[in-house]
Amino acid sequence: MLAINSRAPDFCLPNQDDVEICLRDLKGKWIVLYFYPKDSTPGCTTEACDFTEAQIEFSDMDAMILGVSADSTASHQKFIDKYNIEVTLLSDSSTKMMQEYDVWKMKKNYGKEYMGIVRTTYIISPEGKIAAGWDNVKVRVKRKKDGQTIEKLHVDEVREKLKELRG
Repeated sequence: MLAINSRAPDFCLPNQDDVEICLRDLKGKWIVLYFYPKDSTPGCTTEACDFTEAQIEFSDMDAMILGVSADSTASHQKFIDKYNIEVTLLSDSSTKMMQEYDVWKMKKNYGKEYMGIVRTTYIISPEGKIAAGWDNVKVRVKRKKDGQTIEKLHVDEVREKLKELRG
């Protein structure tokens, strides 16, 4: 995890339309930067749809939402079209940015080790500093409370933290 108040590493990556998006061009805006493993997989689809649903509220707080994975821009476009995703998705096929943001790590699944993306979200301040962060994100967590199942959404946690940071 990157340290709170540290400078966010600069990046320039293509979005789903092959338009380059650079951090330096977003100065003055709040940025919700979320890293996810793979387009069109269940957890990643849920996360992208949750952020899409909440996009107006984030926009009202002068925040831009950017999703990042190693998938190609063409894969991002198919993902967007299939699920009506409205957030900007960036392609980091080289994993350079993901390494700089400390989300490209050794993972283990069914006894096999491999390098992959650890689901992580950062809020970057208008000054370009890390304002908040979550790693090993669970998109939705279900809990029992008073005999009822309550679902907690990661997007709600991010939205509340952004409200708090904005004062």
